[in-house]
Amino acid sequence: MADVTPLSSEPRSQSGRGASRAIRRAGRVPGIIYGAKFEPMLVTFSPLDLSREYDRAGFYSRVFEVGVGEKKIRVLAREVQLDPVTDRPIHVDFLHLTPDSKVSVEVEVKFIGEGECPGIKRGGVLNIVRHRVELICPVDRIPESIVVNLAGLDIGHGAKISSVTLPEGVRPKIANRDFTIATIAAPTVLMSDEEEKAKAAAAAAAAGEVPAEGAAPADGAAPADGAAAAGDAKGAAPAKGAAAAAPAKTGAPATKTEKKPERKVERKGDRR
Repeated sequence: MADVTPLSSEPRSQSGRGASRAIRRAGRVPGIIYGAKFEPMLVTFSPLDLSREYDRAGFYSRVFEVGVGEKKIRVLAREVQLDPVTDRPIHVDFLHLTPDSKVSVEVEVKFIGEGECPGIKRGGVLNIVRHRVELICPVDRIPESIVVNLAGLDIGHGAKISSVTLPEGVRPKIANRDFTIATIAAPTVLMSDEEEKAKAAAAAAAAGEVPAEGAAPADGAAPADGAAAAGDAKGAAPAKGAAAAAPAKTGAPATKTEKKPERKVERKGDRR
């Protein structure tokens, strides 16, 4: 039998937008309980109690037992209106349940067996097609979630609804096909065996186990055969066929700039 969550409430007599605003100003959340062969009942809830249950996973698939005075009514959440600023519930609709009724609910999907999935071990990616699956359930057999086992799935394979074990009397709402819940997608680049070995060798070299090809030796290690010491580079002979660089001239005299003689300009009044 499904777990039942208790939720306290208080009855209210007035309906409409004005009455709902007044209830919110008084620090309560308005709600309604309705269903087949059940007269709709107007109620209010504590915002703390309602927000706590709403923040828990599986709010729409859990059966609540709402206490209204001395009555205990089993319900299922159908719709919640949220404040656009605070994202807190401001109105809630509950569906009245009877022992012999069946309901349609969306149930969360959980995945197990990632460590035993060959496709994920090879670098594949879990592609979730459906985060929730809609089921037709008796009110006393509503599962909070369904579990999909990924063990044995390789790249390109998928998990379908037929591979999921459902409680007795529970069936998927989509009954005309075996729909896919998740697949193991190939990574962007598949590594070959040689690339995987090269990657493992590079990781080992980084850890200091085996120096990679072309890598510089560790501090204090002898240089590789045929490698010239760094200090011998100074004074080494130039390569064959290469001309030696000309030495730079030192002490070259600075360029002298000739100063032109100033031309004397005589004025007419200066001659006497």
